[in-house]
Amino acid sequence: MNSNKAAYFLETLVVGELQMNCYLFGCAKTREAVIIDPGGDAAQIIEAAETAGASVKMILLTHGHYDHIGGLNEMRGKYGCPVLIHVADEEALTNPMVNLSALTGANIKCDAAEQILEDGDRIAVGNLQLEVLHTPGHTPGGVCFRWEKIVFGGDLLFNGSIGRTDLPGGSFEEIESSILKKIYVLDDETVIYPGHGEPTSVGFEKKYNPFVRMN
Repeated sequence: MNSNKAAYFLETLVVGELQMNCYLFGCAKTREAVIIDPGGDAAQIIEAAETAGASVKMILLTHGHYDHIGGLNEMRGKYGCPVLIHVADEEALTNPMVNLSALTGANIKCDAAEQILEDGDRIAVGNLQLEVLHTPGHTPGGVCFRWEKIVFGGDLLFNGSIGRTDLPGGSFEEIESSILKKIYVLDDETVIYPGHGEPTSVGFEKKYNPFVRMN
């Protein structure tokens, strides 16, 4: 059985030079919503939120790389809402070397997060609750956000691939462990909404992903 589609609304917005998936996710009844990874093109994200009649309460970050936070300053200016990131990635918001934007010349700097996330935290979105799954490997503070059979996975797991582990703070051993212990244990019908590319499912990746397979 899929997640109750009447309970939520979800829009995928492909933003920024690296074609990053930003997600608008909210409670259908209360219209309260969160923005996950505002990587750029803030005007496009704001327009989508207004069209949906969404009341944006928080900005959630799966990790701190520049392509996932490129529109953060504009979103904060618009909504004045708290930003949430895992403790192990919090320096990425304020340090262009850590978020890797210094390598592109963009030198993105943001204010520190208002709230720090840890594994197992629950985030209320209207009548819904997102669970925080700490999934290091792409970055030390990478997280996924799960509601029922929906997972917003950031750059942990893609359709037929996994996130890069050759960047500072990356680890193949950690990303493999995160996928096996936090994602592949979920129901096969669980849909993974990744940071780049098309959605996939737990069942598909368990069977076909060439990088991380079930033993």
